[in-house]
Amino acid sequence: MTLKYYQDNAQTFFDGTVNVDMSSLYETFTRHLASGARVLDAGCGSGRDAKAFKEMGYQVEAFDASSAMVELAREHTGLPVQLMSFADVNWKEEFDGIWCCASLLHVPAEELPGVMRKLADALKPGGVWYVSFKYGDGEREVDGRRFTDMDEVGLRALIRERKKIEIFELWTTKDKRPHREEVWVNGLLGRR
Repeated sequence: MTLKYYQDNAQTFFDGTVNVDMSSLYETFTRHLASGARVLDAGCGSGRDAKAFKEMGYQVEAFDASSAMVELAREHTGLPVQLMSFADVNWKEEFDGIWCCASLLHVPAEELPGVMRKLADALKPGGVWYVSFKYGDGEREVDGRRFTDMDEVGLRALIRERKKIEIFELWTTKDKRPHREEVWVNGLLGRR
């Protein structure tokens, strides 16, 4: 369902997200990264963030589950964006930073703990991890996309299950796209 939405609407989604200014979120994340750090953009969509991190001098790997989005992201970033889903993640302690901006929210709630484990395993000890979800509690479907919404309580409970992950900071933001009033919960996490 969600994958079909992105396949059918890839260009529209790309056009609506690729130029959104995310610099304030980048700064929160990158201040914890060393120069040249290895970063994974997990569920990269348009490739906007992967491109920004590449331009900042980081070694960037990116993936998305939609082949249409992967093609657009490859073209936009010049990176070899991989076609894969969160279920395919199997790296072990390879990344200094993992960026999950508005991507984990499409994972069904029952699958989130397993996905979080896989991503936690991919992060090096001392690494930093950014996540964001639409603010709320529960699962819903909107216009052919599945969403798992999260609030601070839900996100804390999800992280508590990952013994090697700690929360550095949780905060809310308004949607950065024009004419969007949604609220997001953001989490900056670290691996012990």
